[in-house]
Amino acid sequence: MKCTVIGLGRFGYQLATSLADQGMEVLAIDSNETIIASIRDKVTQAVCLRVTSEDSLLTLGIEDMDTVVVAMGEDFAQSILITALLKKNLNVKNVISRAVSKIHENILILVGADRVVFPEQDIGIKLANNLAFSLIEFFQVTEKFALTEIEAPKSFVGKTLSSINLKKSRQVSCIGVNVDDEINLIDPDYVVQQGDKLLFAGNNDKLADLAEEKEEE
Repeated sequence: MKCTVIGLGRFGYQLATSLADQGMEVLAIDSNETIIASIRDKVTQAVCLRVTSEDSLLTLGIEDMDTVVVAMGEDFAQSILITALLKKNLNVKNVISRAVSKIHENILILVGADRVVFPEQDIGIKLANNLAFSLIEFFQVTEKFALTEIEAPKSFVGKTLSSINLKKSRQVSCIGVNVDDEINLIDPDYVVQQGDKLLFAGNNDKLADLAEEKEEE
């Protein structure tokens, strides 16, 4: 997969290097020469460039990328300009743009962004949920619905999921078990074993109740 990250602030820099670590072909772009020098050995290609026109993007072959992330947020006008150029002029398949406000988000969507992200807000919500609910792992799907991994409570051990009837008794669903860092999907006939790391889905408060039940054992 080919991915371009435009704007190498904290968010963009971390995103670019993480994508490269996962084996993706990454083109990193920023107007700061010092930043480009520091990331050059960590990604496929790093280019010092201030994107101001369609021509500047064409010289880099951006139109052939699978995904382009417009990672700058503080430069409101430039992020909108680049997003519009990528979608309207170059027809890039997937453009993800960072926003810093609701108005910014609305304009980015209007000019064609396929997805808009709020990194700081997302990190804040995730941290708040982890602090509030003390879950081992917490992946927020929506504001109120999440996935979490919890070691099987003692009351579950030796029983099938169907007999525990989680939907009725605790209003959550168990969808898998973590075996050597791989999630295996499980069915209602699965017999819970001691030490099982189970993957649960449900509303935040119900998952929190289940986590507290485990902690109180």
